[in-house]
Amino acid sequence: MISVRGLGMRLESGGQPVHVLTDVSLDVPARQFVAIAGPSGSGKSTLLGLIAGLDRPTTGTIVVNGVDLTSLSEDGLARFRRDTVGYVFQSFHLIPTLTALENVAVPLELADESEAPDRARELLRDVGLAERAHHYPVQLSGGEQQRVAVARAVARRPTLLLADEPTGNLDSATGKQIIDLLVALNRNLGSTLVLVTHDPALAALADRVITLRDGRVAGDEQERDAV
Repeated sequence: MISVRGLGMRLESGGQPVHVLTDVSLDVPARQFVAIAGPSGSGKSTLLGLIAGLDRPTTGTIVVNGVDLTSLSEDGLARFRRDTVGYVFQSFHLIPTLTALENVAVPLELADESEAPDRARELLRDVGLAERAHHYPVQLSGGEQQRVAVARAVARRPTLLLADEPTGNLDSATGKQIIDLLVALNRNLGSTLVLVTHDPALAALADRVITLRDGRVAGDEQERDAV
């Protein structure tokens, strides 16, 4: 599903090069739930963004579902993200002027799906927010906003579901509910789930934990048999 080879990411800061990722190589099979763990600044979010096609690496290759992201044009990357990736952000990134239902329907409408409102309602039921469909983000709790964000991310049944610290702005109990929801939806979709977290307890829920330190892979451990 995911094959990363010799990945490097270098940025400029104050006129000096900063190596965010260095020679990262890994393989993630289809349907696996992988946690990317490590301390702040270790390159976790950068790696996730590169796998999502949100940015381009300085060196190396990323192949997802047989598609070499490093060879795609900007339009090609946009199509890849639209058709393959569901992304959950730490800060929800809901559109404040749209209701929960309208937020979930956005990716469906962009793909010209005729049943977008009905599908959005179904997704809100799946995440336990059927009664909050017509509420705006400001009227929802943090946990509810993240549930809407998860519903939006899985709206088009992506083969790859990525989540960047999705519990970072939530209390521990609500965060655990979000992870359970992500795992359940991921299994129902039969997709691959890659989750960035700095929380060892959440990482331990994954099939496998890849640990980054100083931009390099420092560990790769199977937690339990993949489902």
